[in-house]
Amino acid sequence: MDKIKVGVIGAGTMGAGIAQVAAQSGHEVYLIDLNNEVLDKAKISHEKIFLRLVEKQKITLQESDNILKKITYSSDYSILKDAGIVIEAIVERLDVKHKVFASLETIVSDDCVLASNTSSLSIASIGSVLKKSSRSLGIHFFNPAPLMALVEVVPGIQTEENIVDQVMTLIKSWSKVPVLVKDTPGFIVNRVARPFYGEALRIYEEGIADFATIDWAMTEIGGFKMGPFTLMDYIGNDVNYAVTETVFTSFYYDPRFKPSFTQKRHAEAGFLGRKSGRGYYDYSDSSKDLKPLVDYQLGETIFMRIFCMLVNEAYDALFMNVASLSDIELAMTKGVNYPKGLFEWSKEIGLRRILSVLEDLFDEYGEDRYRPNPLLKRNVLNKL
Repeated sequence: MDKIKVGVIGAGTMGAGIAQVAAQSGHEVYLIDLNNEVLDKAKISHEKIFLRLVEKQKITLQESDNILKKITYSSDYSILKDAGIVIEAIVERLDVKHKVFASLETIVSDDCVLASNTSSLSIASIGSVLKKSSRSLGIHFFNPAPLMALVEVVPGIQTEENIVDQVMTLIKSWSKVPVLVKDTPGFIVNRVARPFYGEALRIYEEGIADFATIDWAMTEIGGFKMGPFTLMDYIGNDVNYAVTETVFTSFYYDPRFKPSFTQKRHAEAGFLGRKSGRGYYDYSDSSKDLKPLVDYQLGETIFMRIFCMLVNEAYDALFMNVASLSDIELAMTKGVNYPKGLFEWSKEIGLRRILSVLEDLFDEYGEDRYRPNPLLKRNVLNKL
């Protein structure tokens, strides 16, 4: 797939980012969107980005011009007829993706790979509308695509193995870190990371600590770059809640992924986070900044509760063959910038200690969300 022509459907932040990555890697790129205003915005954004790179002497003006010339902005799907791969990065609605994929198949060549950038929808289902579904798969970038190294490559059960190999090679050639993931809800990152948000919300709802104190515990004691509430405000409560709800329903309402009414109410009220000026924090008035309760004993309790839930979920992903141990470690360090891989980190803290925390929570609450994973228990018994 060396220097094939790349199509990207959707010129929003993610689509524009993917187009930038492909163009910087030397590909001719077709960026498609039916909304010309969105296309114009993407073009202006690209021009500003490359101007800044020139100003910082990261690239020359000639290199900037050459990259920009590689991107064609269009609302006409027919220009994709000679594309070697098309990556869809549109709204997370299965019916819309079905319509787009069915339409694409009437335009592109028989050997063109059709990929979805979905973060949580079924790849098997997305590809099911294709006559040649063996060429479909998921290629999940993280935002912002030009800066984030991780890409989850997700074959559907229909996907040909040689297509997977070609895409893994292609993504590596874009200076990205691809991880191979089974087609299960949330893939690696959006599955394993759910307790970072969900358990933090649960701790708040129980009145154990407020937003600022929980964030302080996870950054000061855990070493995370952002606390869960700061991160949810950055992502957007509408987006984060929608992913949580999708994962929850897709896992047949497994209580480990149960959404929070606190987050739902914030989303319903329009408190979406930074983009709306208010989320868990008020970004319009610095005088209203919440101050954490600096209590290291409380902070350690908060950190361990959330951390143990994350480790349990990582072990569950490994237990269910969602991905290899090394790919799960890469996903969590490169995809959400965790300080360490959860398996490595759990051994440092001690698996027996982690299992004890989970068993205590399970005994206290009697909820399946706290059930320790069998593989974690086996490793403690085998003293691994």
